[in-house]
Amino acid sequence: MRASVGDNARVRDVGLTPELSVELITGSQAESGAYPASPVHDVYRYGWLRDGSWCAHAMDRVDRHASAAAWHRWVADVMLGHEHRLARALEAVRDGAVDDQVMPPARFTLDGEEEPVTEKQWPNFQLDCYGFWLWSLADHVSRSGEMEPRLESAARLVVRYLVAAAEVPCYDCWEEHPGHRHTSTLASVAAGLRDAGALLDDAEARERAESLRRLILGPEHTLASSLIRFPGDTRVDASLLWTFVPYALLPGNSEIAVTTIRRIRDELHVPAGGVRRYQGDTFYGGAEWILLAASLGSVAIAQGDTDLALLMRAWIEASANAAGHLPEQIADRPQSPHMLAYWQKRWGQTATPLLWSHAMYLILVEDLSDAARDEHPARPN
Repeated sequence: MRASVGDNARVRDVGLTPELSVELITGSQAESGAYPASPVHDVYRYGWLRDGSWCAHAMDRVDRHASAAAWHRWVADVMLGHEHRLARALEAVRDGAVDDQVMPPARFTLDGEEEPVTEKQWPNFQLDCYGFWLWSLADHVSRSGEMEPRLESAARLVVRYLVAAAEVPCYDCWEEHPGHRHTSTLASVAAGLRDAGALLDDAEARERAESLRRLILGPEHTLASSLIRFPGDTRVDASLLWTFVPYALLPGNSEIAVTTIRRIRDELHVPAGGVRRYQGDTFYGGAEWILLAASLGSVAIAQGDTDLALLMRAWIEASANAAGHLPEQIADRPQSPHMLAYWQKRWGQTATPLLWSHAMYLILVEDLSDAARDEHPARPN
C-alpha cells in the first residue's frame, strides 16, 4: 500500500472534506493499481470490479486521471490474465451449463489473483460489475483521451462475455438473491455495452445494449410505471437510481423514471437520514447506506431538486467519524435489530472507511458544483 489509513486516522481529527476523501482513495490504492473495498476491514481487502470502478470514476471527476488510469490498467491485466476463465464462461453459457464456479468472479486479490475457493465467504458471480467497468472505462477515455492497446483488448474481451451472458440469472449488485435476472444488473450491462460499443465501434455491442434497454422497459421488469427489482419481486431497489444517473438509459423526465425515483424516495429514504437498499433488507440490519444517499442526491440534482441533494450531502458529512472516514452504512434505525446484532457478531462493526462511500460522496460534491456553475455561469471578462 502507498499509505496506511490506520496511521492517518491516528493523526487526523478534522471531519470529512472532499480533499480528505481524495487522499483516502488515492492513498489506499495498491501499487498494482487496485483499490481495496476497505483498506482496514479484513473481509473487504479485495479489489471489487464494482467498487473500484466507482472509485476510478470519482477520481476522473476530480481530475485525478492517473489514479483512475492505474485502476483500469489493473483491471485490463486481470481480465487478460484470466482470459481462459471468460472463455470457459462463454462455453458454459452456450451449453447451458452455468454455475458459480465456472463464471468469472466479481473480485480479486489486490495482486490480481482469484481467491482460493475454500476462502470464499460469499458468491462471486455477478454481471453488473463487468458492465460498470466498461461504462467507467469509456467515461475515463472520454475524459483523459487515453485508450491503450491492452485496455482495448480487455474491453473487447469483456464485451464478448457480456453480449453472451447478459441475461443469465446471477447474484445482484448486493451479492444476494441468486437465480434472478436483476433489473439493476441489466442496466449496468446495457450501459457498459452501449458506451464500450461506441468507444470500440462495435455495432453488436450497441445493438445488444439497446435490446437490454427494451427488456428493462418490458412487463417483466416494470409494474405500474415503476421499475422493479426482478421478475416476480415488486419491490423497488435503490440501485435502480443508477439507471437514470449516471447511466442515462432512460430520460429522467419519463414516467417510469419519475415513478421509480418517487418510490425510492417514499419507501427507502429515511426522513432526515439516508437511503436503504430495499424493504426487508437484513444485512447489518438493513440500515441506511452512505453511497445510496449520494446517489439519491445526484438524481435529485438531475431532477432540479438541489435542496434534497444538499440534505444528502449534509447527512453524509455528519455520518463521518472524527477521522473523516465514512462507513458502509449507518445503523441508527435498522429494519432488523436482531440481524444487525448477528452481523456485528460475525464480522464486527460495518466497514469503515469504505472507499465506495467516499467515491460517491465525491461524485455528489462534483454534481452539486456543476449544478451551481450551470445556475450561475461565470461572466465573460
